[in-house]
Amino acid sequence: MPGEIEETKTKRATFGMGCFWACDALFGVTPGVIRTCVGYAGGTQPTPTYKKIGDHTEVIDIEYDPEAVSFNQLLTLFWNNHEYGLTRKIKTQYASLILYHDDEQMSIAEKSRDHEQRERGEVLATTIRKFENFYPAEDYHQKYRLQLHSFLVDSLGLTSSELRTSSLAARLNGYVAGAASIEQFENDPLCQSLNEKQYQYVKKHVIENQGNGLYC
Repeated sequence: MPGEIEETKTKRATFGMGCFWACDALFGVTPGVIRTCVGYAGGTQPTPTYKKIGDHTEVIDIEYDPEAVSFNQLLTLFWNNHEYGLTRKIKTQYASLILYHDDEQMSIAEKSRDHEQRERGEVLATTIRKFENFYPAEDYHQKYRLQLHSFLVDSLGLTSSELRTSSLAARLNGYVAGAASIEQFENDPLCQSLNEKQYQYVKKHVIENQGNGLYC
């Protein structure tokens, strides 16, 4: 569809930060992120669902261009945007979790956690573990904030599949939630594919929602 990012050599990052609706918006609007998908990971139960999540955690699965945004930059967003904090143990569904995809990510994540603990003077509850499986969440969870704006979804003709895979959907999900500035929106080449009515609609919500908070 129009407004998609040209394919490049990408990498993958997977984080648990609390309710996955908020981090879907946060990372989706981050420059260098290609696409996002929310789901379940980190546990052992086969084919988890929202109502039967078992020992899995709600996570955001991110595809990104490492030449445009580094894993360390993504980790900065990770450390600074947890819904339930970083120091107290909470139920597994909303746990603080980094699932690394290679040895480099493991090393960077461990050094980053050590740095955060020194800076904060506290022991963090974040678990760092090797990625094994990811199970996409149900359709109604994908780009949840964007789906609240049926005008955009319908006028862009976004299918359930595109809500998981579209770069434009990822961006718009963040913009309508107020996760980026009006300056970023106005200078985002992805959004140049919007028609005038769509563009003004999104701009209105960027302005209205900026700074209102993302959490569930």
